[in-house]
Amino acid sequence: MQKKTVSFSGSAVDFYFNDSIDRLNRLVGPASTFLLTDEHVYAAHTRRFRNFPCIVLKPGEAYKNQATVDAVIGQLIEMGADRGSTLVGIGGGVVTDITGYVASVYMRGINFGFVPTSLLALVDASIGGKNGVDVGVYKNMVGLIRQPQFILHDLSLLRSLPAAEWANGFAEIIKHACIRDAALFRQLEENTAAGYRKNPEALERLIRRNALLKSKVVQADPFERGERKLLNFGHTLGHAIENIYELSHGQAISIGMAFACHLSQEVTGFRDTQRVTRLLQRYKLPAYADFDRKKAYATLQKDKKKNLGEIGYVLLDRIGKGMIHRMPLAALEQRLAAY
Repeated sequence: MQKKTVSFSGSAVDFYFNDSIDRLNRLVGPASTFLLTDEHVYAAHTRRFRNFPCIVLKPGEAYKNQATVDAVIGQLIEMGADRGSTLVGIGGGVVTDITGYVASVYMRGINFGFVPTSLLALVDASIGGKNGVDVGVYKNMVGLIRQPQFILHDLSLLRSLPAAEWANGFAEIIKHACIRDAALFRQLEENTAAGYRKNPEALERLIRRNALLKSKVVQADPFERGERKLLNFGHTLGHAIENIYELSHGQAISIGMAFACHLSQEVTGFRDTQRVTRLLQRYKLPAYADFDRKKAYATLQKDKKKNLGEIGYVLLDRIGKGMIHRMPLAALEQRLAAY
């Protein structure tokens, strides 16, 4: 175990790397702590939940909405949760998003922490303080930024992770490499998802590297006014098609990253589109897909990054260096229609 405390704009988050979920008994008091998880995680790790009161959600993005939040709040009231309580989310990105959101609004804010159980949650979703829910097909339209008290990594929980969820996590890892870490990109080119899964030490180092990379970006810009926007690479188009076509998050942003690379060719002179798409496919992710351009653009227009008829689109100058390009929506519509 390695503990590392990271400060985000006055809030300190304790990361417990390469640890065990059993530490929960020492981090929080079972009498005042409530666990939030989903049916898949609960069924796979029932024994781990026996010491705490637990709320179990239906799994999947379809339940990441205000109705689920209201139901969780209702259960917390019935179970006697008060301002001294702690809510701990044990699950993937949907669970961590809902946990942070509920904890931030319940009684105007209670403490919360995360035990991520998916690769995507370990390297991305649990980090940075973004908590929220979808509104229809519009991703993360409602939410806030508030940091957890702790993020506890227990990689043994990944043993129950389906193969498709590994690809989801590697989409975010590839994103980090594209925007900030050329050396990581080369490392990924030399390895495979199966190789990392067979090498626990290499996997732990990879997860820690990505968690700290994202943390460093968020530290510099906790409220997404500048550099943090780079973390949206692939997400503008990705979020527009994710819920329309019921894609996994990783599939959607992978398609979005390929499109952003092609845009980068036109705008910045980026030369490595094929290298990026090959890497995506190496990790079992789609680079290209048929989708309704008009429908995607109609959804994309509601993106949170839109402002005064423009959108801040994240492009690549080169592998390892992302940049933000203010693009008029009309120009984006034309480029998307021609793609």
